[in-house]
Amino acid sequence: MNKRPPFLKAGDKIGIVAPARKFTPDELAFALRQFTSWGLVPVTGVHLFGADHQYSGTDAERAADLQTMLDDPEIKAIISARGGYGTMRIIDALDFTKFKQNPKWICGYSDITVLHSHINRQCGIETLHCTMPVSFEKDVVSLETLRKALFDEQRIFDKALFGEHRIFDIYAKNPLNRAGFAQGELVGGNLSLLYAMQGSASDIDTKGKILFLEDLDEYLYHLDRMMLSLKRAGKLAHLNGLVIGGMTEMKDNTVPFGRNAEQIIFDAVREYAYPVCFDAPAGHGKDNHALYLGRQAKLSVGDAVRLEFV
Repeated sequence: MNKRPPFLKAGDKIGIVAPARKFTPDELAFALRQFTSWGLVPVTGVHLFGADHQYSGTDAERAADLQTMLDDPEIKAIISARGGYGTMRIIDALDFTKFKQNPKWICGYSDITVLHSHINRQCGIETLHCTMPVSFEKDVVSLETLRKALFDEQRIFDKALFGEHRIFDIYAKNPLNRAGFAQGELVGGNLSLLYAMQGSASDIDTKGKILFLEDLDEYLYHLDRMMLSLKRAGKLAHLNGLVIGGMTEMKDNTVPFGRNAEQIIFDAVREYAYPVCFDAPAGHGKDNHALYLGRQAKLSVGDAVRLEFV
């Protein structure tokens, strides 16, 4: 059983860092108002608005910001301002000793999958896959799921996308869904990052777990290669269940690949018996609802799909 960081309460300090792509004060303004309205005290990283080509500062600067937030016992959650690319460049420079002594919520998605996977494998602490400040103003529904997840207040709203307590309901029935029931720890995140971390200290462990995958802006043949790589590495054979979020803005070649993203994924797991569901409202699409990674969950796939956190 993984450790669960304390849920937030009014007056708590939260750290805001940019471990990947650069970020601007204008992009943060809306998020600061939201955090303050929740009763939280935002603390920004020294190099949050730095710039080193596409990054928000040098590798050393970005690592220093994140390390400061990891080590500070007064910081109760660390919110990644945005994704992009860059977290993998600093992961091996981070020391998680104090973080393990005083766990806090690590929040974000996309490139932040590096932190989710590394912390799951090396620290055994729950994290939160969720929307980030760069997108808050564009997706206020997903923002509300983040608030409810941080404060442990998930309840029915917006057609019961969350049920009575920690329930994630998916109403769209995809013809490629495979019915069944599973229980296990929810792990995963961005497919491209999980693929890139194979064989490293941040490599995901999927045995007996429910795997969540999402991705953005990949060629279909890249998607096929990544799924086959996970399969050849034994990451797909021993799952208890598979949840697919947004496979957003996938690209094809002039000569069509011949299968869409969902068909590619289903083909990779066709021979297995565990339940599979598509269209989970999480990822780079229009919906990116908060998910607890590293927490036990129950997955039921049938006429409706339900992912319930235990």
